[in-house]
Amino acid sequence: MAKKILLLAGDFGEDYEIMVPFQALLAVGHEVIAVCPDKKAGEQIATAIHDFEGDQTYSEKRGHNFTLNGTFNAISAEDFDALVVSGGRAPEYLRLNEAVLALVRHFFEANKPIAAICHGAQLLAGAGVLQGRTCSAYPACKPEVELAGGTYADIAIDAAVTDGNLVSAPAWPAHPAWISQFLAVLGTKIET
Repeated sequence: MAKKILLLAGDFGEDYEIMVPFQALLAVGHEVIAVCPDKKAGEQIATAIHDFEGDQTYSEKRGHNFTLNGTFNAISAEDFDALVVSGGRAPEYLRLNEAVLALVRHFFEANKPIAAICHGAQLLAGAGVLQGRTCSAYPACKPEVELAGGTYADIAIDAAVTDGNLVSAPAWPAHPAWISQFLAVLGTKIET
């Protein structure tokens, strides 16, 4: 059964962590609405591409423009079945927006499926929803997960972890595991 899924994004969110789940969830029949505070449907956000090239941390390059198909101020969390929180630099400033934090809290309080990847954990920590939860994230976000009362899942870069309704992963190399586990939490059956 198709679900209505909200995807939170923002300028310089990670390109793959926005576009890949957006397209994958659409491809299996779900409705995905991508929004960004202060932007309307049809407007674009700039993305960044984070790559692992042997440095102490990821490198960052300009990504694609991503066209939003929803207007943040026109949505209601109650109208959605699930939430996707992408990573990149967007979560570090989206967590300063009280309307975004209230939206994230709704999905946790209603026990709806949530998928968060990479720096998306910053937004979850800011919303105060990680207490007693296991959450993976980009390793640099481990202190935020732990300071928010969560248990940081130190897993391989291409792995994901499910804790009840929360599916999380360290970064985009985990897409196969992360999306697969999220589809299981959504109850999506793919027939071949």
